Amino acid sequence: MPSPNSAQTALDLLVLTVLSHRAPLHGYGIATAIEELSEEALRVEEGSLYPALHRMEEAGWIAAEWTVTENKRRARVYRLTRGGGNNWQLKASVGSISPPRWRAYCGTHSGRNEEGEVFRCPGSRD
Repeated sequence: MPSPNSAQTALDLLVLTVLSHRAPLHGYGIATAIEELSEEALRVEEGSLYPALHRMEEAGWIAAEWTVTENKRRARVYRLTRGGGNNWQLKASVGSISPPRWRAYCGTHSGRNEEGEVFRCPGSRD
């Protein structure tokens, strides 16, 4: 198990946070959201993102399904699961790995998993 301050744990938290607020999203959408929310300070490469998505899917934190986009292309989209929501709350409570913009975003938003349950970051104000 990676340490709470490892790059793997940070990437997990970023992906789970994005999916808790914007799901369903495909991999490119997740990477774009991370870049946008970090004000372009973070860039997740495909070689890091897709193995992480696969690992989180196998762990039961996210669910994936194939869909057809509005451009008539097949895309694999990801959603947060109940287990992922619980894991997201645990990792978000660490807080030390998230920069101020992420803490502010997390602290003012809640999310929903694929079962429709609401998850909030610790200290959420909504």
